[in-house]
Amino acid sequence: MPAKLAARARVSGTGQGRKTDAADAHAIVMVALRDKGLRELAADPGLTVLRLLCDRRDELSRARAQALNRLHRLFLELVPGGAPVKKSTAQYRALLATVRPRDPAGKTRRRMAAEELADTGRLDAKLKPMKAELKAAVLASGSHLMDIHGIGPAGAARILADVGDIARFPNRSHFASWTGTAPIDASSGQHTHHRLSRAGNRRLNHVLYMAGIVRLRHDTPGRAYYRLKVASGKTPMEAMRCLRRRLSDVAYRQLAADARAPQQTGPGGHSGATLSSSAAGLPPGTGTSDQPLPGPAPATLPPPPATPKAPAAPAGAPPRRRARGVNVETPSVNPFQRWGPAG
Repeated sequence: MPAKLAARARVSGTGQGRKTDAADAHAIVMVALRDKGLRELAADPGLTVLRLLCDRRDELSRARAQALNRLHRLFLELVPGGAPVKKSTAQYRALLATVRPRDPAGKTRRRMAAEELADTGRLDAKLKPMKAELKAAVLASGSHLMDIHGIGPAGAARILADVGDIARFPNRSHFASWTGTAPIDASSGQHTHHRLSRAGNRRLNHVLYMAGIVRLRHDTPGRAYYRLKVASGKTPMEAMRCLRRRLSDVAYRQLAADARAPQQTGPGGHSGATLSSSAAGLPPGTGTSDQPLPGPAPATLPPPPATPKAPAAPAGAPPRRRARGVNVETPSVNPFQRWGPAG
């Protein structure tokens, strides 16, 4: 139930628009009875599992980033002049091996850095199999989101888990508004201007942002589009906003194409009323009207007994007279002209 529809029903009803549990329930029921265009939600166990895996992966990734930030803070005090940012766990481990402090504070910092490195290693060991599990879950769902350059297993799983049924979005503009990639008109007078939207699903917005960053790092059509927008006078942030809007359209088209594609089934499964349905025949290309008709049944019954012939009349016997039947006059009209000329 959209919150705006429930709020309008609550305000237009009695109770001066106060928000209570009883008023909310009554408003939701009234809107559901009046508006027949609302979609019915259905629980999907596969998407629930995918959502749990995505949430767990995000928690572990956030904990790893925090551990790396604490580790970098310690290295700023351990290494003269500070340590470079964005180093991997192996690089930090090699850098820690070169640090030999002699004062008590330095030794304590080194011990804390070693503990942070151990925590980071454990998080890395948990994230690696989880990434493989997410990839297998996305492939099992039949989605081709990972074919889009810049979207990996974690991003594809997050899109599938949050979107659910793509049919609830009438077009790509509604989908872009939901992901927060649609710009907001901030024009004033003769000056036409659009600004970045802070609404929408921020997790999917982050997935599309990372896909845009990946495309900018490689020679892709996304980089050419970004440079074209910058050359036309847009700021880098505005150009990135435009790129995210285009990536939202690409993701919407891929989700819609995956929804229209027939589901893949195993041997003996039914994939619906299609020509590739295994219910029609064993060969995959056999349809309900393409199966060969069966041949004649084998002769398994005994042949019928021969009927005895009537004895022949003797030579001197008079011929028997047959009963006279009723003569029926045959019409002389052509049966094809009975209904007149063809019209």
